[in-house]
Amino acid sequence: MAFQTILRVLVVQLIATFAIIFPAHAEQTKLKVNITPEIGSFTVMHNGQPVTIMRNQDTTHKIIDDYALTSRSCPPFCVQPMNLLPGVTTIGELEMIQFLKQKATGDKNLLIIDSRTPDWVAKGTIPSAINIPWTQLYRESSSYEPLVVEEILTDRFGAQNEDGIWNFTKAKQLVLFCNGPWCGQSPTNLIALVNMGYPAHKLFWYRGGMQAWNGLGLTTVKP
Repeated sequence: MAFQTILRVLVVQLIATFAIIFPAHAEQTKLKVNITPEIGSFTVMHNGQPVTIMRNQDTTHKIIDDYALTSRSCPPFCVQPMNLLPGVTTIGELEMIQFLKQKATGDKNLLIIDSRTPDWVAKGTIPSAINIPWTQLYRESSSYEPLVVEEILTDRFGAQNEDGIWNFTKAKQLVLFCNGPWCGQSPTNLIALVNMGYPAHKLFWYRGGMQAWNGLGLTTVKP
């Protein structure tokens, strides 16, 4: 039974990889709303299942109510800067898509991180993203626990704790996002990571977040 499960997972991963490397041109031409002239759709893995990312094909479709608001109380929902921290790269949708495709080919040195609290994630997230809420890494949060942070850094991010000193030589590239330019959850995570010594050049910030992703009609999934 265990062998069959492993075999099934390997087959699904092979199909997803094949779909990315050799996209079906017939499917591409059927789409009315492509991502770019060259990209109609592509497949990633989310919780062990293949998910096709594409734009909503209904040209009358409108953004969902959660992201329709133009004005939120500031603070805390203030407009974030384009350049958050020195060395941290701000990216847009096409760069995020390249990271998603890179991860889908089996890159183990890359994580896509949804920094929002679980209540927001439950409404939908970017396929293949994992959830690490800002409350877990922010020292002033009531949910902050040093042992949990250490586990995240070592087991999930690939950092090494050497006699109390963090070694990030083998740490993964991280792409973080939250709700949008008015959201401080991914910036809080990024600031916390840089303060811990995480190399800024290994950190990427999708500033547009879920508001921009939804605004373009791109595929979301619920955990």
